[in-house]
Amino acid sequence: MKILGNEIKPGMIIEHKDDLWSVLKAQHVKPGNGGAFNQVELKSVKKRTKLNERFRSSDSVERAILDDKKFNFLYEDNNNCHFMDQINYEQIQINKSLLGEKSKLLKENMEVNVQFYDDQALSVDLPSSVELKIETTEAAIKGQTASSSYKPASLENGIKIMVPPFINVDDKIILDTRTLEY
Repeated sequence: MKILGNEIKPGMIIEHKDDLWSVLKAQHVKPGNGGAFNQVELKSVKKRTKLNERFRSSDSVERAILDDKKFNFLYEDNNNCHFMDQINYEQIQINKSLLGEKSKLLKENMEVNVQFYDDQALSVDLPSSVELKIETTEAAIKGQTASSSYKPASLENGIKIMVPPFINVDDKIILDTRTLEY
């Protein structure tokens, strides 16, 4: 589907220069002289390289049509995460490098949304939040600071985050999967 250069928004997947690109940032710029343009930061879906491009409103680009399917997480091995289709019970495996740090957030039977392009998995969308247990954290010292402060904590899956001083070991917290923050 063709879209104009000024319609490009973050989160879109576009076809440009014989590759698929994920739009990270898009900023509309209107210089004093000359025409307006959209300054876009792109990341290659396959090669993982970045590119900055300018698209004028008269330019057109091809927006990639992605198929969304719901899967349940089954298990992980050394290199892959295994998922099961909720409708036909087919199993697929996706390389951990596609998920990155977020592969540590997967729990058994967690429902995820996988985006496909030409039967190739491009991205895995986790639920917006997960509940995790605090493994280790320092004890808070009362009256330590006048303003709000955070202390380091390690979660049950090995991820290290910053938490408020009232959080203790074995507490369960809600973690935002998009930002990896408390």
